[in-house]
Amino acid sequence: MALGAAANADVLDDIKKRGTLIVGVKPDYKPFGFRDPSGALIGLEPDLAADVAKKLGVKLELVPVLSANRMEFLNQGKIDLMIATMSDKPDRRKVVQVIEPLYYSDAVNILLKKDAPVKSWTELKGKKLCGTTGAFYNKDVAQQFGPEIAAFDGSEKPLLALKNSDCIGYLYDQTFIAGKLIDADWKGGFHMPLAGIMETPWAIAVKNGETNFQKFMEDLHKEWMKSGRIVELEKKWNVPPTDYAKRMHAKAKSGS
Repeated sequence: MALGAAANADVLDDIKKRGTLIVGVKPDYKPFGFRDPSGALIGLEPDLAADVAKKLGVKLELVPVLSANRMEFLNQGKIDLMIATMSDKPDRRKVVQVIEPLYYSDAVNILLKKDAPVKSWTELKGKKLCGTTGAFYNKDVAQQFGPEIAAFDGSEKPLLALKNSDCIGYLYDQTFIAGKLIDADWKGGFHMPLAGIMETPWAIAVKNGETNFQKFMEDLHKEWMKSGRIVELEKKWNVPPTDYAKRMHAKAKSGS
């Protein structure tokens, strides 16, 4: 039992001895995680990472991760914590320790060319979409609606393929697409006409077995919900307000 307790405290002990918290975030998912003109990683999720480091009283180091490698980086010890737009799925809970309450929620949608003949999900059959490697919904959308999906690492490569007309749309998270449509480069020739599907909460994660760090993060999550931190950061980063963030804030404030 004593050995188990010591093992469970390793990551928190390491962070405090090192004086630095290492967090994996997205470098290509504006406004949740992206690079500013100087190359620094900024966004809603780096702000949450900064909150964790401040609570621990240590410095923050941000490491760029992709959907295809974020869990691997966590399990290999390359990062202490993952805050990287990861949808909560049962198979992922077998690989990493999900922190609850879940901090965010999103849906699946498509950034479509305005001249694409698609007005419903059923009209995707036989058409080519670009996607991101590691996105859980690629297979589900292909099976349910019949498009051909060409997957690439990260989000920059599929966006470039879309601009090059290699596909008619980019299948990805609705929040990301909404952020893209704020940019002048995209709002002219592209749109998001379909209703979002497969609403799925996002999860922050630590390595399996790190129960002390898990407890620390769960307590901090509850603080974020009660204070309305997520709602506040949506406003800061011009993210369309989500019902989930508002609902979780109201629930935490009421103590229910």
